[in-house]
Amino acid sequence: MYLQKMISCSQFLARPNAMQTFVRAASQGKNPSSSPFLTLHAVRQWSNVPFFTVPLARAHGKSFAHRSELRQAKRIVVKLGSAVVTRGDECGLALGRLASIVEQVAVLQNQGREMMIVTSGAVAFGKQRLRHEILLSQSVRQALHSGQNQLKDMSLPVLEARACAAAGQSGLMALYEAMFTQYSTCTAQILVTNLDFHDDQKRRNLNSTLHELLRMNIVPIINTNDAVVPPPEPNSDLQGVISIKDNDSLAARLAVEMRADLLIALSDVEGLYDSPPGSDDAKLLDTFYPGDQHSITYGTKSRVGIGGMEAKVKAALWALQGGTSVVIANGTHPKVTGHVITDIVEGKKVGTFFSEVKPAGPTVEQQTEMARSAGRTLASLEPEQRSDIICILADLLTERKDEILSANKNDMEHAVSTGRLSPAMLKRLSLSSSKLNSLSIGLRQIAVSSQDSVGRVLRRTRVANKLELEQITVPIGVLLVIFESRPDCLPQVSALAIASGNALLLKGGKEAANTNRILHELAQEALSIHGVKDAIQLVSTREEVEDLCRLEKMIDLIIPRGSSQLVRDIQRAAKSIPVLGHSEGICHVYVDHEASVDKAIKIIRDSKCDYPAACNAMETLLVHRDLLRTPLFDQIIDMLRTEHVKVHAGPKFASYLTFSPSEVKSLRTEYGDLECCIEVVDSMQEAVDHIHKYGSSHTDVIVTENEDTAEQFLQQLDSACVFWNASSRFADGYRFGLGAEVGISTARIHARGPVGLEGLLTTKWVLRGEGQTAADFSEQGSMTYLHENLPVAQVLPGHRTTS
Repeated sequence: MYLQKMISCSQFLARPNAMQTFVRAASQGKNPSSSPFLTLHAVRQWSNVPFFTVPLARAHGKSFAHRSELRQAKRIVVKLGSAVVTRGDECGLALGRLASIVEQVAVLQNQGREMMIVTSGAVAFGKQRLRHEILLSQSVRQALHSGQNQLKDMSLPVLEARACAAAGQSGLMALYEAMFTQYSTCTAQILVTNLDFHDDQKRRNLNSTLHELLRMNIVPIINTNDAVVPPPEPNSDLQGVISIKDNDSLAARLAVEMRADLLIALSDVEGLYDSPPGSDDAKLLDTFYPGDQHSITYGTKSRVGIGGMEAKVKAALWALQGGTSVVIANGTHPKVTGHVITDIVEGKKVGTFFSEVKPAGPTVEQQTEMARSAGRTLASLEPEQRSDIICILADLLTERKDEILSANKNDMEHAVSTGRLSPAMLKRLSLSSSKLNSLSIGLRQIAVSSQDSVGRVLRRTRVANKLELEQITVPIGVLLVIFESRPDCLPQVSALAIASGNALLLKGGKEAANTNRILHELAQEALSIHGVKDAIQLVSTREEVEDLCRLEKMIDLIIPRGSSQLVRDIQRAAKSIPVLGHSEGICHVYVDHEASVDKAIKIIRDSKCDYPAACNAMETLLVHRDLLRTPLFDQIIDMLRTEHVKVHAGPKFASYLTFSPSEVKSLRTEYGDLECCIEVVDSMQEAVDHIHKYGSSHTDVIVTENEDTAEQFLQQLDSACVFWNASSRFADGYRFGLGAEVGISTARIHARGPVGLEGLLTTKWVLRGEGQTAADFSEQGSMTYLHENLPVAQVLPGHRTTS
């Protein structure tokens, strides 16, 4: 191990006048690391072990087919375009942006990857230095000639690019060196021209130098030698070889020569669009395949640099053909610059990924568009037609049960052989004939309720004479349901989406891939009877959940079904899309001192032991203090012991015991197994306060024979479900008579508790008039508002109400 004193670039940049001192030193050709702000560093020894290592990538020769494989990239070239490196005024460097990029490259280097940078910026840095020198020189001359303190307006000459490059190279490199020093990372500068790649000996020398630098864990920083490079010649590419016209072609050529796994080209656009960015119909391409060039319309070049998107695409395709994967992304956006490079290497959907392997089916974006289009048709169907679709799906579940159970058996056998699923997850994965029969019954309940869903009038108002307003129910739009292990979730959610006229995107766990596939086929078979097969889509590509959560322009609501960790991850990732669900199911049962012995035992046993992995299972048992050392309490403990429930004592309960069970680590724990916490409270009010403090607003129960106490509990507690003398396991859409549920929501707005058909609808306002305007109702107008409530008459699609 080595000792190092290191400050991050962000800390350094936050210091008063630090960057001014830093740039002043660099612009004068000095080493900025000699600045008093940059003395805390130690030279890295080549033999040091990196923080953690990345397994060696696959043998070079074929690019990665999918984004998820980018995690395997060992040798990476990062190309920084002029727009990324330079400031908006094109005179000087974007130091904060550059610092964050350096930090990411250093992090990846310290992971054991081999990083190379192809950078622009010498011309901009040199322009800043030369302008400063010219202004200083002119001001001195004017002061000498005029003898006055006030200076006349000074005009700057047009600065020649090669001269600017010559003046800026040393300062640019000194800047990189000082920044990387903060991460104990050494750098080396290499200047190249097109001729260096055409001369075999020079190519071999360059290759040897770069390999030696990488071997010594040094980050090579490469740039075209703009001080001497000739102007690019049009169409000068040799057969099969790209010429060095700009840093895009340099990065591509270098990546292939060095057999790099990945080339990241950062520019000032999000990636490659199918038409010029900013145009109305421009769509960002997540993945670009060779042969798709005909579908692209290129825009103008960036504000600086000599390339453009067309040059970037040409260079990227050349690199791809040479076996290097390529991603073009935005390196200037303030919200993503600080993690754009690491996100790409982690396989996240950033920018445009170039791939030679075109998937057989549609992309997830195409699936979403297909679902939205078919979903609109689904919503316009008559209620009886949507009900027919659901009934057919219910029939298919029983008619094709052998096919379904066979697929489920394959999933179960694979899950058991791999040993990756817990017993609780295996139970959720398993299907049986009885489960399919119950599903079929639940779907028929949904079919009945769908008769009165979309287009239902909630309110009618006569705003004024011959001006009527209606509030009616409509679908939300496109739903994304992400679920783990539970294939029975697929037909339930599909039926609810059909009944509510919503398009549906499904993302199931790979552990249930075979079962999900056959169930989705049955759902589409049922939908096809009314020509809306595409309204429900199953995402089977290698889409990461986090990437799906970024489709805010395509998805209207996300519903996670799975572990609390899955729900939390989705809530974190879906910054712009509403998430309906709950992250935890910390359910309580409070046994009051006036509780019935028989009811208490039955309710506690069912709440904890019927299905311990369910989100509506009891996790904490609250017992009134007066029940301690009573027969009722002894029977509760005996029952839990018989059922093999492991008990954890709450702090108050433990204080009453000489020898207590293991004390609970946290009163806010969802065990999801045959475990629970027991805690003592002095009153019903203390039980309510405890639940408010440690609960998750899911489902909470009181067991008592005192009606006044029960009513106070039910009124004061603000959980989504509150029960009196009933098991917490009743918190379920099927048991509530909703037919099924898409999940249980603990949110304070929209749907709450078990979310069935009603929770998947929103409303819109429909106003019917005869030419009225707002001006008609002003003081000078001739009309007055009536605002009369009218009887609600139901509206079916394609029909209109009458007064």
